[in-house]
Amino acid sequence: MVDFSLWDIFRNLLLAARWTVGLSLIAFVGGGVVGMALLVARTAKLPGAQVLVGGYVQLFQGTPLLMQLFLAYFGMALLGVDTSAWVAAAVALTLYSSAFLAEIWQGCVRAVPKGQWEAGQSLALGMGELLRYVVLPQAGRMAIAPTVGFLVQVIKGTALASVIGFIELTKAGTMITNATFKPFLVYSCVALLYFALCFPVSLYARSLEKKLNGIR
Repeated sequence: MVDFSLWDIFRNLLLAARWTVGLSLIAFVGGGVVGMALLVARTAKLPGAQVLVGGYVQLFQGTPLLMQLFLAYFGMALLGVDTSAWVAAAVALTLYSSAFLAEIWQGCVRAVPKGQWEAGQSLALGMGELLRYVVLPQAGRMAIAPTVGFLVQVIKGTALASVIGFIELTKAGTMITNATFKPFLVYSCVALLYFALCFPVSLYARSLEKKLNGIR
């Protein structure tokens, strides 16, 4: 057993938290890019897009993130790709995030009044121009709060990356527990750090929602 002080435990967890934050940002930004592409393909009614995007969303929403991480890690190795836990976790979480973000944004697009679509069409706008100048700006305003709120789910989802060997906050907590035999203390610190990461984001999402809806 290694004799770690509370500060030693917390300091090592803080170092690991950097990787949690980094993975969360990569998954969120990458998922946003892929999710936007899926949204445009679906909204523009490209041939076969409704079925393919719908199937993609259902696949990632209907299967556990844990299984997706395993499939990404072992599947890439099976294909002969020399990958690391970091790459596999980033790919899995990016695809997972993109499915949820595409669905969130699709709901916001559908919430744009039908009259706005008809007004754009009456001005002879093409589908691309209609989306760019009329629909997406309005949908984007509605999507800000739930999109920021989803970031909390991404941060918490990174904890599962520990099962494929990626050393983030949860994995570091397990390693420190094995060295100190102080599971309650260590995991209390882990929970506190997750709370410190997620709570401000949750507050910001609620604040945005109230502000955009005109609630004081």
